[in-house]
Amino acid sequence: MTLTSTAPATPTGTSRKPDPEPTPRARFTDLVASEWIKVWSLRSTAWTIAVGTLAIIGFNVFTTYDDYSNWPAWSAQEKADFAPNWAMLDSFTDAALLCLLLIASAMGALSVVGEYTTGQIRTTFTAVPNRSAVMAAKVVVVGVVTTGLGLLAAGGSFWSTQAILSARHTGLSLTDPGVLSALAACVLAAPLAALVGMAVGTIIRSSAATMGTSFALLLLVPMGVSDDRYSSAVIDHTLPYSAWTRLMQLADKPAHYPWSAEGAWSVYAVWAVVAAAITIFAVKRRDQ
Repeated sequence: MTLTSTAPATPTGTSRKPDPEPTPRARFTDLVASEWIKVWSLRSTAWTIAVGTLAIIGFNVFTTYDDYSNWPAWSAQEKADFAPNWAMLDSFTDAALLCLLLIASAMGALSVVGEYTTGQIRTTFTAVPNRSAVMAAKVVVVGVVTTGLGLLAAGGSFWSTQAILSARHTGLSLTDPGVLSALAACVLAAPLAALVGMAVGTIIRSSAATMGTSFALLLLVPMGVSDDRYSSAVIDHTLPYSAWTRLMQLADKPAHYPWSAEGAWSVYAVWAVVAAAITIFAVKRRDQ
């Protein structure tokens, strides 16, 4: 007798469950959209931009109106020297730049440090293990938002201040040589400061220390150096504040160690690239 073995019959009405599909990886556009929602879900974002823009425009309008009022008492030489450099500086004063740098660097710093403080960054990195991609998305979103801040502040200031100066026939227009470049320097100072705040925040991860360090790099260090001596001029010509000052000069001014507008733009570019690189890649080497 021959024995044959048969495979057990599969019960009717049952089927093998398919293997679960792997969770799709988050695309970079998804990360950008997520960071965009995070930024605008905070009421403080809109309020900061609105109040900051009005404050900056107010600083510039006040200074411009003061020059407008004092114009009749000026000598002929003072009137001749006013345009174009002083007219451009009226459109965006040192006080306005100070305010812009403080606001933008704080926004950049808090976009990073805030998540470390609350622990939300751990949840984000658990959901998206590619930490560099997450930080790159933050860089894109914060850069866009603060560029908008700079555009509103610089555009509103230029329009309002030059409208006042036009009554004295000393106002500038966008077609005047160097004006667009100077305005671009004002606009881009905001995302540059934000990137510096993000880079410092990625390293320090403390709100107070991050803001203090950012303010020192952007504002205090330039106050301690000058271009009177070669050694200090070399340092001075590597700082964003000094680069902004150079780009705001529509006419050449005497200086011990003059430098070009191209050199000033290169300072903007190097600081932005280095700050973005630190923000994106430093998280790979630090434990959470």
